[in-house]
Amino acid sequence: MKKKILKFATLFVALIFASCEMNSSVSEEPVSENALVQIANMGFSTENVQRVEGGYLVEGDIIIHDHDLQGPGNQSLLRIAEVEQYRTFNLVGGLPRTITISTSGSIPSGLSSAINAAITRYNNENLRIRFQRVSSGGNINIRVVNTNQFIASAGFPSSGNPYREIQYSSSYTNYSSGFMTTVIAHEIGHCIGFRHTDYMNRSYSCGSGGNEGQATSGVGAVHIPGTPTGPDAASWMLACLSSSTNRPFNSNDRIALQYVY
Repeated sequence: MKKKILKFATLFVALIFASCEMNSSVSEEPVSENALVQIANMGFSTENVQRVEGGYLVEGDIIIHDHDLQGPGNQSLLRIAEVEQYRTFNLVGGLPRTITISTSGSIPSGLSSAINAAITRYNNENLRIRFQRVSSGGNINIRVVNTNQFIASAGFPSSGNPYREIQYSSSYTNYSSGFMTTVIAHEIGHCIGFRHTDYMNRSYSCGSGGNEGQATSGVGAVHIPGTPTGPDAASWMLACLSSSTNRPFNSNDRIALQYVY
């Protein structure tokens, strides 16, 4: 996202809007025009792209690695974006399947409880994917990083497997249980292939910004049938949230999860 995007966050008078990003150290290294073209070709917004270790941070909480820019991308048709639920072209395969989640490094007890709560939110939906916490070596590993640039970050599935890591900023480990659970559930959503609900207009939840980017190749932004064409204020995959936000799955989120998984 932008400026000092607590990603999942932009400051507004009394409210902190945070975008869903969790990334490692963000540098001031400029992003080349060639990289921006490749990022756009993948279907991402080129607004406020930041260079990070080994890649780029886009849309506030999505990590694109350097090697991702070298790929040919996937070809598929997209529809014009509205406020609906979206998925990427790449999803988790081998269903039914259990996805393991581990942590590494020091994890505060409150965040640890939030991770368990996020797992429970998904498992209560009786999907064809289930989540199980393990002590180490999980399909998705969560770790705390020291940064003030974002709240959390993740990526999208590859080769039928979930994105392998969620990074959570140490600055947000003392927030409410509902906030942290929502952030973790949101990043897990990215790891299994969901894009932002307000993908076509970030200003809906963030107060500023536009379309996150759309193309006929790359990761894609495929509308999920049965989800609304109007604003959905309570979706767990909205791009931004406030410091007091708690977003359990709403009815439209459940439609999206059941349709995809």
